[in-house]
Amino acid sequence: MYFLKRLAWMLPLMLVISLMAFALVRVAPGGPFDKERKPASPEIERNLKAKYHLDEPLWKQYLRFLGGVAQGDFGPSLKYRNHSVTDIIAQGLPVSLALGGMAFCFAMGVGIPLGFYTAVRKGEFGDYAGSLLAVLAVCIPGLVVGPLLIVLAAIHWRLLPVGLWESPAHVVLPTLTLGLYFAGRVARLMREGMQTTLHAEFITTARAKGLGDTQVLLRHAFRIAVLPVVSYSGPMLADLLTGSFVVENLFQVPGIGVFMVNSSLSRDYTMVVGLVLLYAALLLALNLLVDLAYSYLDRRVVYE
Repeated sequence: MYFLKRLAWMLPLMLVISLMAFALVRVAPGGPFDKERKPASPEIERNLKAKYHLDEPLWKQYLRFLGGVAQGDFGPSLKYRNHSVTDIIAQGLPVSLALGGMAFCFAMGVGIPLGFYTAVRKGEFGDYAGSLLAVLAVCIPGLVVGPLLIVLAAIHWRLLPVGLWESPAHVVLPTLTLGLYFAGRVARLMREGMQTTLHAEFITTARAKGLGDTQVLLRHAFRIAVLPVVSYSGPMLADLLTGSFVVENLFQVPGIGVFMVNSSLSRDYTMVVGLVLLYAALLLALNLLVDLAYSYLDRRVVYE
């Protein structure tokens, strides 16, 4: 019943988000035709506004937009005039999903074992070395990691291509650049979760019953210690799947992350609201899945 209520609340929540995004992007100074190569005459600007219905009252524009969204049409892009927002998302989203999915697998595949290892080896050299790597991964931004990987792996050693999105080899550097920060965050969360869990009473009880370290750590401690990582994985996956402006620009990956920033700067109203709705839908759906996984991993959690 709890999850059915969550599902039922998604629609009104999406309406509120769409209204706020629609209103906020219109409040921002400037317009979609301010950065034309040549300033448009008042007559041309009037015709452009009439073509895109920007001369109508805001409430009417919003209802028109909602009517299009209900039919799967986010409207025409005001910057990329020969394309609709739906077409641009349909072309770029699969690329961003693929890149984000691989970065997510990298972050979880590296972060969880690293955090687990540093927690178990607390106070030893492995703990210090692993924790240092995790902190470095969090502190060094992709804007620095990406060019560094390009110089070393693509230009100096000639192991991988510099950019574009054509073969499995082209995927490696963008995935590492995008996933490294999140791998560090996951490692830190996993380490803290393990350290807290290892001091819990049920772990002491399990050891008192004579269970071996491997069984205590993997069967009893890990299941609870990983819960902070599970909670973080929903927003993390939404961030990764909707693309990254820095990584996609750096490696010339044709995803949708580039469009979010460019459309905001050029006041492409329909594109901004469409991408905000896409991000919100992913975030709500993934958070719901995280809550489902949470209740499965920890049976003490009961949603009412």
